[in-house]
Amino acid sequence: MGGTVMAKQETCSKLEEVIQNFQYEGVYQSGNAYGSGHINDTFLLIFDNGGKMIRYILQRMNREIFKNPVELMENIVHVTSFLRKKIIQMGGDPERETLNVIPTLKGEHYYVDSSGEYWRSYGFIEGATSYDAVEKPDDFYQSAVAFGNFQRLLSDYPAKTLHETIKDFHNTIDRFDKFKKAVEEDICQRAKEVQPEIQFVLEREADAHILCDMLEKGELPLRVTHNDTKLNNIMIDDKTGKGICVIDLDTVMPGLALNDFGDSIRFGASTGAEDEKDLSKISCDLNLFALYTKGYIEGCAGSLTEMEIKMLPTGAKLMTFECGMRFLTDYLQGDTYFKIHRDKHNVDRCRTQFKLVADMEDKWNEMADIVEKYL
Repeated sequence: MGGTVMAKQETCSKLEEVIQNFQYEGVYQSGNAYGSGHINDTFLLIFDNGGKMIRYILQRMNREIFKNPVELMENIVHVTSFLRKKIIQMGGDPERETLNVIPTLKGEHYYVDSSGEYWRSYGFIEGATSYDAVEKPDDFYQSAVAFGNFQRLLSDYPAKTLHETIKDFHNTIDRFDKFKKAVEEDICQRAKEVQPEIQFVLEREADAHILCDMLEKGELPLRVTHNDTKLNNIMIDDKTGKGICVIDLDTVMPGLALNDFGDSIRFGASTGAEDEKDLSKISCDLNLFALYTKGYIEGCAGSLTEMEIKMLPTGAKLMTFECGMRFLTDYLQGDTYFKIHRDKHNVDRCRTQFKLVADMEDKWNEMADIVEKYL
């Protein structure tokens, strides 16, 4: 209890220090913890500017996960500046349709406090909400349109100039090699408990190479990718119900559009939770796959190549396969990366992903037919 009080007092004193160093409009009124994110510490600040309330988001960046916050912020500033120009050209509202980074008094895009912690701030997007769960199919469709539009707006951005904020994040070949090493080393003597799951991965070694090889050969373009395409990273307009802004740009880096698409399908088109123990409840909902495909291609509005569209089912399968492989690797290495809340939690997680992969393989022709009409 005492430690928690001390931590809160320390945070409060830090907030005062940090707030004084950003270019905010008005007089500071309050600052409170905000949102459901697990990575960064987020606060909602309220200022009074001549009777008008102005709200801002302030975040302390997690340096455990993001080792180089300076490069991360360079990515965000460059991408949001690029988006802002595009949105203005198209007659949109740049205050609501992209994140707006608030500069410090020194004109920098982050502030380093007296303890060496990194902070950044954004304007608060008014009149819009992010949702943690799909409440209706249209939410999933709207997220697809928004992520597709994000891809379209950045289709002519020089992706190679971005920093890789997490190295080899979706390098499936590298993930496979790490998995094989974890099996061979078997440091926790757990391999014997998950032989069917290990076999499932080994049988699909060739799959791990497909997209990486196509990128290497120039058959798929390198693009600016979001790399965390969950519904709660879209701000949905409270009045229109449409997705207006993509948020949480910490993992924006060079990658494949297919990975962004695939990750959305992996969690959004699954009929069960990521850690569901009853595998009979897990399948890939083809109606949701079709709905997301429609929205994503509409949002991209001609910016995807024919090959990218053709390979969309592969993106869905490989992101699901890669995620399952990561859960299994973590289990073999002693559950050191993903937080677990019960015994064999990572095994349950990997099994749902592999069940999804197997279900996609069974429905492969139908998935191919769904994307075929967009070619």
